[in-house]
Amino acid sequence: MNNRQLFIMVKEPRAGRVKTRLGKDIGMTRAAWWFRHQAQRLLRVLGHDPRWQTVLAVSPDVEGLQSRIWPAHLPRWLQGRGDLGTRMAAIFQSAPKGPVVIIGADIPDITPAQIENAFRALGDHDAVFGPAPDGGYWLVGLKRGGRAVPPDLFENVRWSTEHALADSMATLGDMRVAMIDSLQDVDIVSDLDLIKYDGP
Repeated sequence: MNNRQLFIMVKEPRAGRVKTRLGKDIGMTRAAWWFRHQAQRLLRVLGHDPRWQTVLAVSPDVEGLQSRIWPAHLPRWLQGRGDLGTRMAAIFQSAPKGPVVIIGADIPDITPAQIENAFRALGDHDAVFGPAPDGGYWLVGLKRGGRAVPPDLFENVRWSTEHALADSMATLGDMRVAMIDSLQDVDIVSDLDLIKYDGP
């Protein structure tokens, strides 16, 4: 049985509630449209791969569970409350035992090969990151979920800054950490010029 779990974090694509920094540049409605179509395209690319089980980590909880925007065949997981670190730590702590990888839905250049590389890296490492050029990261994975997760995972991380990756790594203690490809996420309009794929 394949016990690899890929969690993709998605928000309901409503204007003013998703990609707000991008929305300041191109308008909140266009930003929400961009996110919706980008996320749907990503799910088409990754959601049917038999090498892992894809799970949607949805937000807000009630709207996400009932949403008709996301594919019905994919299981859904509530992100819950708290900052990004709290929500990701909860996924790692509660997910079935086995390798767990979490990504956002706003990174257009992700390929199945890169997800496979992340899972392979967890074969001989405890954790894996996919760094972003701005000091953050687009992917994080742990070899095992549940009780193997550090209790202070992602505490005191300075999110949305150039310190996010370094701060997150500092919460891992003596875990063996692997790095895979660096990819550009999309936060502001100039980021669209830095990615290979720039449409939904």
